[in-house]
Amino acid sequence: MKIFSGTLLVVLLMGANMAQAGVIIGGTRMIYDGGKKESSLSVNNPDKQPFLIQSWVEAASGGAEKAPFMVTPPLFRLDGEQNNVLRVVQVGGAMPMDKESLYWMNIKAIPAADKNSGQNTLQIAVKTRIKLIYRPQGLKGVPEEQTDKLTWHRLGKTVQVTNPTPFYMNFMEVKVGGKALSDVTYVAPGSTASFDIPAGVSANRVTWKIISDYGAIGVEHNSPL
Repeated sequence: MKIFSGTLLVVLLMGANMAQAGVIIGGTRMIYDGGKKESSLSVNNPDKQPFLIQSWVEAASGGAEKAPFMVTPPLFRLDGEQNNVLRVVQVGGAMPMDKESLYWMNIKAIPAADKNSGQNTLQIAVKTRIKLIYRPQGLKGVPEEQTDKLTWHRLGKTVQVTNPTPFYMNFMEVKVGGKALSDVTYVAPGSTASFDIPAGVSANRVTWKIISDYGAIGVEHNSPL
């Protein structure tokens, strides 16, 4: 379980002191099983102060396209040392049935101002964004079982990975010649992604680890370039 720093949004600026949000999200990603009616995610407030929790799902592109999911409750008060459950329900949408689809789930925690403290404070709203991966009912298995099917090629100063599987491959790390690549992310089903190779690296072998459905780090895999 991890506390994500996320995007910081200034809610109220009144002085030099600052109140930091401390809401804990119960997962690093959400895998939505297409065979079920809903998926859920816990939200825990270990602080003594209450927070206002706002949640929504958006398309992977981040544009105006509306995501076919509804979060309930979308807005609620989470008192100190309490927890609640966010439920995500599919509300239409024509997602592919032969591969996974990616969306983003956003959880914003807005701390309540303490009117009795007598001190000026800077209230910070912390926005956490995690992947919501829709997995159609017909897909069997998990990404770790198919990650060896990835093919890798060196192309100039980049390494290119092609994903022939129906799963999103979320990388924890990618190394060429034992040197870790920066800003590695993921490769979508049936797609190709490219990552920059560090200067001076001339090795012809790549190793990688992916992140599981539960946020765990998988074993190391390797392939020639």
